[in-house]
Amino acid sequence: MKQSDNRIRTKIRWLLALFIFGLVMSGLTAFPLETELEILSSILGIDPALPSSDYSGLQHWISLVAAGIHETYAKYPFMAYGTDWLAFAHLVIAVVFIGPFRDPVRNSWVITFGIIACFGVIPLALIAGAIRQIPLYWRLIDCSFGIFGILPLWLVRKNIAMLESIEKENGQ
Repeated sequence: MKQSDNRIRTKIRWLLALFIFGLVMSGLTAFPLETELEILSSILGIDPALPSSDYSGLQHWISLVAAGIHETYAKYPFMAYGTDWLAFAHLVIAVVFIGPFRDPVRNSWVITFGIIACFGVIPLALIAGAIRQIPLYWRLIDCSFGIFGILPLWLVRKNIAMLESIEKENGQ
């Protein structure tokens, strides 16, 4: 393996490590939603005893979501199981990216899968978010996860193409 092969593989691994880290963090933070909303509410100066209608903008939205999660979990704790599965799915998807981390050329299909999934975030957030009455600014934040996910994967895809080219030249 040449020096340029190693440099390209190192770039690919760093980009994939960043992407995997993002997926793992997204997964882990989906478990303690109620606690996270309590912390965020405290930071934003939201009093949980007050109705969400006392707030506007982001404070209103976070207050409403926190109240909804709190009431739902109090009455129907099994509903949190849905976000547990969401969290688990993020962790499982992160594991899939170990394949291209180890052997990028052989597992380049995983990168294509990731790019397609990132593109899919955008219509899901815009369409389902509108149906579920999620504020536009929050849907745009959700869209940003797809956009920021595409960036490292696109760079990985470019680097895999360079690696494939080098391997073909060397008859590997």
